Amino acid sequence: MSRLLVVHHSPTDTLRKLTDAALDGARDPAIEGVEVIERPALDATVEDVLDADGYLLGTSANLGYISGALKHFFDSVYNDVRDPTAKRPFAYWIRGGYDTTGAERAMESITTGLQWSLAAQPLVFTGGIEPHLDEATELGGTLAALLME
Repeated sequence: MSRLLVVHHSPTDTLRKLTDAALDGARDPAIEGVEVIERPALDATVEDVLDADGYLLGTSANLGYISGALKHFFDSVYNDVRDPTAKRPFAYWIRGGYDTTGAERAMESITTGLQWSLAAQPLVFTGGIEPHLDEATELGGTLAALLME
């Protein structure tokens, strides 16, 4: 069975709704042979990353950057997972209040360094989440479907 690791920072009800939409897509009953593992960014471990076949990452854009929690996740696992997870598929979502530019650059830079392979168009937006919940569901489903055995 393949494993999709969903690592996110969802400290508000708004961000939690976005995360739940992505998880709903990843856990669609039509997608078979994929175990979806959810980890808050501060709880995700090196073992979680090494045991996964693909990654879905979620964050808010805070002060022009990814959340401190997601940055901490990357800082904590980077050296141990870089080579063994090279070329694995990933995708992400970023929700900003006003601007996502710095967060996008950070996500691209870090995942390029990890040598992960972008497998689906990222969901990146500012403002309210309601118009984007279906897109989050589709993103989760797309990435999980790519891992189907």
